[in-house]
Amino acid sequence: MIIIPARLASTRFPQKVLADIGGLPMVVRTAQRVAHLGRVVVAADDEIIISTCKKYGIEAMLTSTTHKSGTDRINECANILNLDDDELVINVQADEPFIETEVVEMLIKRLEALKKAGEPFVMASCYNSINDEAAKDPNLVKVVLDDSDNAIYFSRSPIPYNRSGDAQYFGHIGIYGFSKKSLHDFCNLKDAPIEDIEKLEQLRAIYHQKKINMVKVASTGFGIDTEEDLKRAVEIFL
Repeated sequence: MIIIPARLASTRFPQKVLADIGGLPMVVRTAQRVAHLGRVVVAADDEIIISTCKKYGIEAMLTSTTHKSGTDRINECANILNLDDDELVINVQADEPFIETEVVEMLIKRLEALKKAGEPFVMASCYNSINDEAAKDPNLVKVVLDDSDNAIYFSRSPIPYNRSGDAQYFGHIGIYGFSKKSLHDFCNLKDAPIEDIEKLEQLRAIYHQKKINMVKVASTGFGIDTEEDLKRAVEIFL
């Protein structure tokens, strides 16, 4: 089950999910990228997004306008759909029109392995290697890992601090997967102070000592966070 949370009133980039990329709205292009991998539903906060998706044959569902995060939005959608507790739910961001299907497939495989291993909390995400210059970009979230590929911390700052000169940086790719039960459990955790400071919802899990298992992928895709990102995306389709 792939759910794409889509919010119209983005504070940094209003209505970006409807921005035109090569003749298609961003959210539609993202949905089409992953449509062959399973059932895809867009969880939206505005009827404009719903009608836009339906115009292109994309299933969409209206959710609350008060959700703090995209994960809270997909949790509402999963509840409305009455998914089983052990069903896997993939959260693909609406602003990822270049997400590689191989990345999604690798995430699904890791989630299946976690579930088979009987992990009490099933949550995973992806990362790739980035260079020093990319690590300085606050729009590109960085992650550090433990020896079992679980996330220790995410930050908009370059982490780890490169005092030795030998630091290797990993960029977080904003795709998440959960079991339905773990998604519900995550959304029922209390908000974490570090989550609000960094504006990164995944820090809620770490704060409450829940494991986020990370999958290393080779990805050249990029999320669209700024007008400059959108210009770059449009140029790719010219």
